[in-house]
Amino acid sequence: MSRESASPSIADLVRTLADDVIGLFRNELRLAKAEATEKVSQTIGALELLLAAAVLMIAALGVLLSALVAALAALFVAQGMGETGASSLSAGIVGVVLAVIAWVLLSRAMNALKASNLGLPKTVRSLDRDVHLVKEKI
Repeated sequence: MSRESASPSIADLVRTLADDVIGLFRNELRLAKAEATEKVSQTIGALELLLAAAVLMIAALGVLLSALVAALAALFVAQGMGETGASSLSAGIVGVVLAVIAWVLLSRAMNALKASNLGLPKTVRSLDRDVHLVKEKI
C-alpha cells in the first residue's frame, strides 16, 4: 500500500504533463515575441536604408539641375571643351555617381528585407525540440 501512495496517480501524471506543456508553450511564446521584436528592429533598419536611398535618388535628380552640374560644366569649359558638351558630361558624371550610391543603399536594404532573413529559426528549432520532448513523455 505504501508503494501505491509513493507513486503518482495517472491523474497526477496527466496534470503534471499538462502543466509542463503549458509552461513550455508559454516559454516558446516569449521566445517568439523576443525574436519577432528583433526582426522588427532589423526591418526598421532596412526601411531606413530604403528611405536614405530614396532621398539620394531625389537628390540625384535635383543635383542634375543644380549648381554642381553647372560648376563642373564650367570646369570643363575652362579646359577647352565646348559649352554643350561640358554641360552634358557634367550632368552625366554627377547623375551616375549619385545613382551608384543610391543603388548600393537600395541593394543593401533589399537584402535585409529578404524573406529568409525575416524568419524565426530559433523559435522553430525550439518548438521542434519541445514537440519531440512531449512525444517522448507520452
